[in-house]
Amino acid sequence: MSQDPDKPGANEGKSGESEDNQLDNSDNPERSVRRKIRQNAPSPSRGRTPQASPPQFVSMEELMETAKGVTNMVLAHEIVVNGGFQIKPAELPENSLEKTVRDIVHKAFWECLEAQLKEDPPSYDHAIKLVGEIKETLLYLLLPGHTRLRNQITEVLDLELIKQEAENGALDISKLAEFIIEMMGTLCAPARDEEIKKLKDIHEIVPLFRAIFSVLDLMKMDMANFAVTSIRPHLMQQSVEYERKKFQELCEKQPNSLDFVTEWLQEAADDLKSRPPPALDDGTAPTSKGPLLCPIAIQNHAYLKLLKWDHLQKPFPETVLMDQTRFQEMQLELNQLILTGSILLVTFNAAGAALSGLPAFTDKLKVVIRALLTGLHLPSFNLSEALATVSEKVCAEVNSCLSEHGFTPFTPEKETVLKRQIQTVANPDNTVCKLIDSRIQSFLKSYLASGHQKSLSAIPGGLGPIQRELEEIAIKYARLVNYNKLVFSPYYNAVLRDILNKEELPPL
Repeated sequence: MSQDPDKPGANEGKSGESEDNQLDNSDNPERSVRRKIRQNAPSPSRGRTPQASPPQFVSMEELMETAKGVTNMVLAHEIVVNGGFQIKPAELPENSLEKTVRDIVHKAFWECLEAQLKEDPPSYDHAIKLVGEIKETLLYLLLPGHTRLRNQITEVLDLELIKQEAENGALDISKLAEFIIEMMGTLCAPARDEEIKKLKDIHEIVPLFRAIFSVLDLMKMDMANFAVTSIRPHLMQQSVEYERKKFQELCEKQPNSLDFVTEWLQEAADDLKSRPPPALDDGTAPTSKGPLLCPIAIQNHAYLKLLKWDHLQKPFPETVLMDQTRFQEMQLELNQLILTGSILLVTFNAAGAALSGLPAFTDKLKVVIRALLTGLHLPSFNLSEALATVSEKVCAEVNSCLSEHGFTPFTPEKETVLKRQIQTVANPDNTVCKLIDSRIQSFLKSYLASGHQKSLSAIPGGLGPIQRELEEIAIKYARLVNYNKLVFSPYYNAVLRDILNKEELPPL
């Protein structure tokens, strides 16, 4: 098997297939998902009626074991569904007590090392301990096939021999550092070559050792993230059963664990039931009282409702709690996309065919609109003011492009009309916005209904300018929904069976 050039240790030979191991530089996902599960975990007291059965008491040990299981479940889920998952070292907040204590301890250690090396003769006690820690880290970074490198590290960094050399005044600490840097250069990923090169320019021992440890920390993160990338395909195969098992354990410890799921699916069923049934093929009205409810249709509609969820006022369904942040992010992306699509639609309607066939101009307008709508989700964001600015900028870009391609620029009256049309998309009842929103929902619904087919559904009319962005969201959304269905299908089936039986319709 060829060596991966982006993998830790890839510099030994620098050959093999390339795999991008530099993942998303977001906050520590494990820490954030732990915090999220603590904050959002459903509680039997959240607006629920008391149970008739006596309360169940569990021991502290059982609670701790359950919490550990939830943490492991969340971490496994994060690795599987988040292609950008990355383990990062914890960063202590500035001016925090922990950071202050750590900095004081580190400063004292390095000052002690420097004092020992300045003694006559030099004392190497601290330096040898550091070499021992470096040796352990280098051995940790080795892959199973690195037998020759393992022997080299063990032989050159033999602590007993180094102690004897120090006692006899024959220790060359600079030579040891040179070997360590050379070995780090062999084991590191290509992305760390620049850091290794900088180490060679440091000639004072104490600053050099500090820099070595700093780079080794980065290399350990590289190795950990490579391990995550390597296990993801295997973890994907196991994670469905694993998450389902852990969720079942949580359900057994916590009463009413599916109350919000039941409400969510019931609301979706009620929505579909209240809609008029589709016309028959011959154009006549159907004879049934309402549309036939089926489990797949209810689930797909329920998942579409998550993209319109009021996260501040309404508890999130338990089964999708780990992905609440992801659904919120997609909801924000879609809100911005609705405005962008509406602005582009009225702009190209005003400009006619002259500009609608210019992809580069469309992309330029999208960049301008997105930039001016940044922060749309913040309470302090003033949408009316932002759209006023957007309208001015769009009109300027349209006139510039029309002139550039030999067309007559907009008259002042036509500019005024376009600006007014753009600014009115802030109105919740705006016809264009409602049209774009409806067609986006139809596209996502169609994409979910298509299952695992590779081809994307046809883009509804008017969404062409935002097709690329919409398809990216659709792929991400469907992947998340389909994985969630795989994990929690037994729970959904049980809830939907009760719902459908109440409706006196055929059970699952």
